Amino acid sequence: MPSARAISTAVLLSTATLLSCSLTACAPAAQDGGRGGDGGGTATDAQDEDRLREQSLDWRDCPAPSPVQGGGEAPAPLPDGTRWQCATMRAPLDWKEPAGKSIGIELIRARSSGDADDRIGSLLFNFGGPGGSGVTALPGLAPDYDKLRSRYDLVSFDPRGVGDSQGVRCMDPDAAEEAEGDTTPDDGRAETEALTDFLREIAAACERNSGDVLPFVGTTEAARDMDLMRHLLGDEKLHYFGISYGTQLGGVYAHLFPERVGRAVLDGVVDPTHDMMEKALGQAEGFQLAFEHFAAWCTRQRCTLGDDVQAIVDTAVELGADLDDAPLTTSGGGELDGDEFTDAITGALYKRDYWPALLVGLEAAARGDGDVMLDLAQELAQRGAGGDTDDGGTDDDTDESNENDAFRAITCDDSSDRYTLADVAERLPEFVAASPLFGPSLAWGTLACTGWPVPGEAEHPEVSAPDAPPILLVGNTGDPATPYAGAARMAERLGEGVGFELTYDGEGHGAFDSGNPCVRRAVTSYLIDGKLPTSGTVCEAEPMPEGK
Repeated sequence: MPSARAISTAVLLSTATLLSCSLTACAPAAQDGGRGGDGGGTATDAQDEDRLREQSLDWRDCPAPSPVQGGGEAPAPLPDGTRWQCATMRAPLDWKEPAGKSIGIELIRARSSGDADDRIGSLLFNFGGPGGSGVTALPGLAPDYDKLRSRYDLVSFDPRGVGDSQGVRCMDPDAAEEAEGDTTPDDGRAETEALTDFLREIAAACERNSGDVLPFVGTTEAARDMDLMRHLLGDEKLHYFGISYGTQLGGVYAHLFPERVGRAVLDGVVDPTHDMMEKALGQAEGFQLAFEHFAAWCTRQRCTLGDDVQAIVDTAVELGADLDDAPLTTSGGGELDGDEFTDAITGALYKRDYWPALLVGLEAAARGDGDVMLDLAQELAQRGAGGDTDDGGTDDDTDESNENDAFRAITCDDSSDRYTLADVAERLPEFVAASPLFGPSLAWGTLACTGWPVPGEAEHPEVSAPDAPPILLVGNTGDPATPYAGAARMAERLGEGVGFELTYDGEGHGAFDSGNPCVRRAVTSYLIDGKLPTSGTVCEAEPMPEGK
């Protein structure tokens, strides 16, 4: 999860959970000659791609994740003794020039636990971001997908520009913190020029340190990499599980290669119809709704933050403003300021399990004790957005990860949106109306690609895939980061009869990760047996436990 203080974590949770997902419209795969073309060029290009497809993957025991992947220890064997295997795939830096420079794409897998005769193939995961290392994430999340391993090899990867896959590097984190200074805008009136100067400085550092790869780390290129993986893994079809940003990647793959889509699940679905500003506004509404749901639960606990939902919202807004002016010193010598306060709230809304801790932290902060909120903010930042991908790395390891840099590079490679201060100031009242707590920071977050040295592809991704088989889309009615409406819009854009919706009436980001038995049965049945749930199926969340 990006952490540059120039834009609060609320902003970067919005962007890191997928503000700026935009791609060029493409023709069908066999004819596409656009950016990163897929073989529609010369005969020589086709021969060069054939040579890439003749490579073999040299699987080996996985080492410890590198610092740029997030650090930590080598993944331990699974309970049945299965060892994790890693390999490096060679892919063109520029898919339009397959004979040119190549880069390594890092993969990880756990072989199927079932009989060879029952094996369907590989199930490829992307857990979101953009910018997160799949090589680091999959071992920690594998228990959630153990039933799927009965018929699939579980596979993930570091997308290009991420981790050890030619990872983008911009500015040293310490230097970025020093350069940032006080650049958080104050209701659109102060520090805005400092913010844009800082963003341009970051962009210049990215060009200086990673300029050769910056034009080639977008979602289109990653989708083409996935098709090469499919081939090298020995699968006729790509079986895929994409979460959050991974749903955009899956949609783009389906657009480019509809005839090669196998069983695919998209969970926590990105809205493919919105530009960056529209996505940010939608997320302001989504996070506001999620906080109001938390506040309603808080009132049932007889919490001391207010007598009703509006009173609790007002309390949170006032606390955040007070902490901007006068941060609280914590017992460990730290400091809870407005950004850390918002970090804790935003991160806790990604997963309902964190609501009790958020309640305790907010009540303590209202009494002048910032310890719990600061601890919560730091814990969730270390674990990643939503706190569900802890890789066991140290804080120092996390500081060396390139997740923030990769997020920015992929975002700005995809999105053609380049907003100005005037653009944000004009739309700011809408954001404040949508959410006085989250709206302002999300509005300023749309400046993330200011001064970026590479032009983005388009305002939104092209995901139309009318010739693809059914794809299961899982939408969560309380999702703050990828609001529920995105699933319906993805279904519409994929094409009639392709996007098949399953609704989870719950809280938090995504649905499968919630552990809801109904969602897990439906998704597992589809991936294992090929059975889609009954049209209109709604999975209800289990009741939230009472008590703090």
